[in-house]
Amino acid sequence: MNWDQVEGKWKQMKGSAKQQWGKLTDDDLTQIAGTRDKLVGKLQERYGIAQEEASRRADEWLKTQRDAEAPGRMGARG
Repeated sequence: MNWDQVEGKWKQMKGSAKQQWGKLTDDDLTQIAGTRDKLVGKLQERYGIAQEEASRRADEWLKTQRDAEAPGRMGARG
């Protein structure tokens, strides 16, 4: 999954983002609309972190979404 796909699936993914970042309001999530730059900006604003840190956290979150979408990638080896 990439950020273009996140934009297309944002309504489904907002809950996961809200769970990850509880300081983001529903209005924030609506404004973000799956856009990486807007998410990074809101993370900076709400959490008082630098752009680089906010970018890293956003990309880590996307990676967890990717991993969750692909069950079996890390499945048991037999």
